[in-house]
Amino acid sequence: MGYPWPARQSHRHDPRRGVPGRALHLRRAARHQRGRRRDRCRPAQHPCRPQGRLRRRPTVSGGPQGNRPQSTSVLVRKATTLIRRNADVWLFLLVAFGASWLIALPVWTGAVSLGTPAFVILGILIMATPSLGVLAVWLTRRRDTPFRQWARATGLTLGPDRSRTAALLATALLGIPFLGAVAVAASAAVGTMRLDLAGLGLFRAQLGAALGQVPMDPRILYVVQVVQAVLIAPFLNAIPALGEEWGWRGWLLPRLLGDPAVTPPPAPGNVGAGGVNTGVAGAGDEAQAAGAGDEAGGEAAAGERRGRRVWPALVLSGVIWGLWHAPLTLKGYNYPALGAWAAVLFVGFCVIFGALLGWMRLRSRSVWPAVIAHASLNAVAGLALLLGDAAAPPNPALAGITGIVGWVLLAVVVFVAFRLRPVSAPR
Repeated sequence: MGYPWPARQSHRHDPRRGVPGRALHLRRAARHQRGRRRDRCRPAQHPCRPQGRLRRRPTVSGGPQGNRPQSTSVLVRKATTLIRRNADVWLFLLVAFGASWLIALPVWTGAVSLGTPAFVILGILIMATPSLGVLAVWLTRRRDTPFRQWARATGLTLGPDRSRTAALLATALLGIPFLGAVAVAASAAVGTMRLDLAGLGLFRAQLGAALGQVPMDPRILYVVQVVQAVLIAPFLNAIPALGEEWGWRGWLLPRLLGDPAVTPPPAPGNVGAGGVNTGVAGAGDEAQAAGAGDEAGGEAAAGERRGRRVWPALVLSGVIWGLWHAPLTLKGYNYPALGAWAAVLFVGFCVIFGALLGWMRLRSRSVWPAVIAHASLNAVAGLALLLGDAAAPPNPALAGITGIVGWVLLAVVVFVAFRLRPVSAPR
């Protein structure tokens, strides 16, 4: 590209500079050439006009000034890479969610109603769907891994420290009923529940006609049921609870944390989306590169990073766990007064309680403490609310361990547990 103005000779003088027109013309041409050289030397991310003035960068609607929109092909390539890298997670979610909705179809068609024996059977079958997802991942994506090794990686053993696992099992067995009792007392204290300890009106109303056939005082009968719910029911409920916990805390939580035992190995050379070696090194590679003198500091930093990864994984797994209950909670299960809004509220409970179960899983490297805690909650949550007054039944969305009061109590327990006994991602 040449000089844009005609290179004709002019003998007129410039009154501003006092130089001949030819000299002014040559100076302008030299400035133009210097501007072109500057344009060629500028970086690609700063496009300029031929005269050297900066262009106004395109503005992305809804985004900050200067962010250039990515092409559709780049976005599609990134999405495809994300799906391929997490194909096992998508397979697990497809099986767990798809099977649960399929089993819950009789509830949606009206063939089965909430609270009936048929509904209880459907609920037990639905609780097994996360385990089906784990088996599907093992059969299709990790078939070369022996099942004994797969079971150990997903927490079906008692973990490396059996004494710690035993202590957590006892804590789950007795601690969850204790939290349920404290939640009822706190609900009565804040006014979300009115107790009827003398008459047990709500308990009598639930028994109905069966109460006359039992030659026992209702208060004694309630105590017997509490003892059964604390000491016997958790072991019976552990069978269906294992169906959930093996999927959510046994496999999904370590997978979200990047546990090498359950995470598929990366492609050779850590090849990224564009086929370029990303060069990402693990914690051990970084420590080795830092030198022998910095090995301890590198391991400490890696441990701190693993600790920071725990909370996002706990929250994400809790949200997924809560959404998985949607086939039943959309029908008002657990919070009948809310209707379909029960599905939204139950996600919050699953995040908080799931954090406690996840802490047990990571602390023991075993899924069994979480199984017992889950089974114990299923046994005592509804029974504790039967201490309410039949004239003013408690709202499960506000009172009890599954209500807002219980959320606050569980959040305090989770905070104390992570504060006193912090856990980190597996390595």
